[in-house]
Amino acid sequence: MRDVMRFKNFALCALAALVVGCSSNTKELPPAELPKFQPEVQLDEQWSRSIGEGQGDTYNMLTPAVDGANIFASDIEGRVMSMDRTSGSVNWRKDLDVPVSGGVGVGYGLVLVGTLRGDVIALDESSGEEVWRKRVTSEVLSAPVSNGDVVVVQTQDDQLVALDAATGNQRWIFANTPAVLTLRGTSSPVVTNQLVIAGLSSGRVIALDTQRGLPVWEQTIAVPTGRSELERMVDIDGDLLQSGNTLYVVSYQGRLAALDLTTGRIQWQREASSYNTPAQGYGSIYLSDAGGKVEGIDEASTSALWSNEELARRQLSAPAVFSSYVAVGDFEGYLHLLSQVDGRFVGRARVDRHGLRARPIVVGDWLYAYGNGGNLVAYTIR
Repeated sequence: MRDVMRFKNFALCALAALVVGCSSNTKELPPAELPKFQPEVQLDEQWSRSIGEGQGDTYNMLTPAVDGANIFASDIEGRVMSMDRTSGSVNWRKDLDVPVSGGVGVGYGLVLVGTLRGDVIALDESSGEEVWRKRVTSEVLSAPVSNGDVVVVQTQDDQLVALDAATGNQRWIFANTPAVLTLRGTSSPVVTNQLVIAGLSSGRVIALDTQRGLPVWEQTIAVPTGRSELERMVDIDGDLLQSGNTLYVVSYQGRLAALDLTTGRIQWQREASSYNTPAQGYGSIYLSDAGGKVEGIDEASTSALWSNEELARRQLSAPAVFSSYVAVGDFEGYLHLLSQVDGRFVGRARVDRHGLRARPIVVGDWLYAYGNGGNLVAYTIR
């Protein structure tokens, strides 16, 4: 029943309504018009390929993953594909025939996805053959993550489950009490050799011992405030961003914070509201917030270097650093390039008319954008 309530509040209100409130007494503002500008750079499409049904009709966040020379992607219907990331040629295709809702995780010879039924499925990275399948406590809405020894998954009910990477057998489970009302989604944990670190719907970040699942440290990023459950939502839905020994994390209706990876100590924090993963580059942190504002924030001073509000209410994807630019997608499927220096628009391309929700993936001089309708496009900059 709790999952049904969560779906009704946010699938029916839709993300744009969520930003301004689901109350019938609040007049919803429309998305900002597409900003006009003089392009300074050209996004050159190198290849494009359809990945089945894409994100589907529910608010999924299926994001491709790159490992070496290959890129991996899945659609909502369970089609998983491996492609050469420079040519787009298909290495293998696997139809799982189950609704995939969390993925794709890749590494250490495995391609990992999670399903709406609560299954974690591991495929062989080179052939696509199924290696193992394990049922966990509830639906999986983020990509499973592995360090080669264990596969860790965070379920929709905020449980953390560690599975043996070779067999799928359960190593341990860490139970959490989720918030009464949450956004639809979870972040993917960060997994090192020693620690599993996860952001929770309660606005907390918790670190566990990798081998036994015992707590090592805990840090509060956001404290629920307000009288209604809507006002008290402080989910951490964007993935945690690791940079060396620093962990960047942002919550909805809460804060953006930099944490010490080993101890959880807060190095700095500032008010923010986002359900997206931050990006980092050239001494700055970049954030697309819940209202559609894109910000560049200085890592040293924590002050805003620039702020671009011209994409307000356009349901932005998480940002990605691409060359000297910040790339972000919107609900109409446009990929926008902003200058890292001052946030001005410098380039744009349309990826998928169904929208662009998944975070763009950047590897060197290549950017990969996966549209909601299943269009996966590889770009370089001219």
